[in-house]
Amino acid sequence: MDRDPHVCVMGEDVGHYGGSYKVTRGLADKYGDLRVLDTPIAENSFTGMGIGAAMTGLRPIIEGMNMGFLLLAFNQISNNCGMLHYTSGGQFTIPVVIRGPGGVGRQLGAEHSQRLESYFQSIPGIQMVACSTPYNAKGLMKAAIRSENPVILFEHVLLYNLKERIPDEEYICNLEEAEMVRPGEHVTILTYSRMRYHVMQAAKTLVNKGYDPEVIDIRSLKPFDLHMIGNSVKKTHRVLIVEECMRTGGIGASLTAAITENFHDYLDAPIVCLSSQDVPTPYAGTLEEWTVVQPAQIVTAVEQLCQ
Repeated sequence: MDRDPHVCVMGEDVGHYGGSYKVTRGLADKYGDLRVLDTPIAENSFTGMGIGAAMTGLRPIIEGMNMGFLLLAFNQISNNCGMLHYTSGGQFTIPVVIRGPGGVGRQLGAEHSQRLESYFQSIPGIQMVACSTPYNAKGLMKAAIRSENPVILFEHVLLYNLKERIPDEEYICNLEEAEMVRPGEHVTILTYSRMRYHVMQAAKTLVNKGYDPEVIDIRSLKPFDLHMIGNSVKKTHRVLIVEECMRTGGIGASLTAAITENFHDYLDAPIVCLSSQDVPTPYAGTLEEWTVVQPAQIVTAVEQLCQ
C-alpha cells in the first residue's frame, strides 16, 4: 500500500478492528478509513463494489471474513470478476484480490468450515492460489496485488499462528509455480495449504520406514504447475494427492485428470487421492477429525502405492 496508492482493502471489520484474524491490524490507522474500508455485512454488495473499483483503476483487496460467506457473492465473482475482461472486449482489466480464511478449523461448524476452491475452480478468467507458510503468504499476496488478473487467495484458519523468518528485502512468489518441499525418489505427494503439514508429518514416519517421498506444495490451484508436477511424475512414477477439499469435484479430482491426460504413460500405479469426506463438517471435535485426512492415512496410502 506504500508502493501503490491505488491499493485498498475492503471487507467486514477490516478497519479499526483489524480483521477477524488480525490480518489488517494497524492498516486503518496508517492509511485511513477510505483505503481500509469497513463494509456492511453484505458480501454481494461490497464484492461488486470492489470489482467496479478495479474496473476504474483501483487495486482492491476484498476480504471475506470467512470464505464460506463469499458464496453470497458468487454471482459477482463468477459473472463479473472472472468474465468482464472478456465480455468487455478487453476494455477493462479486473486487478482484484479476493482473500480470506477458510478450511476446517477447530469446531467451527459446517458453515464455517467451507473449502471454496472446488466451487471457484470452474470460473473462467480467475486464478487461484493457496498459501501455506508466512514466506509464501507474503510473496503470493504481493504477486496477486500486482497481477492484472483477478486472483483468489485461500488462507487457512489454522495457519495464522505460524511463525517464520522472512527476508527484509523485496521478494514475490510466482502465482503459477509450485514449491518443491522435499525432493524424493519413490512417490510424488501433491498437496497444498494445511495438508502440507500433515504430509510432512507423515513423511518423517515414511523415511523411518525406508521410503523416500517427494513432496510438492502445488500452491497454484489454477492453473496447475504441470512442469514441476510432470518432472516429478516422470521420476517417481507414482502419485498421491492429499487435500482438505471435498472428494467429489475437488482440486484433487482436477489434478488427477490433468496428470492422467498429460503423464499417463509415466505412471506405474493408479493415482491415489486422499480427500475430506463428502459430508458437512461436524461440530464434534472427534467427528470433525475423522472427516479430514490424517497423517496415518497418508503413511498407509504410500505403503500400498509402493508395494
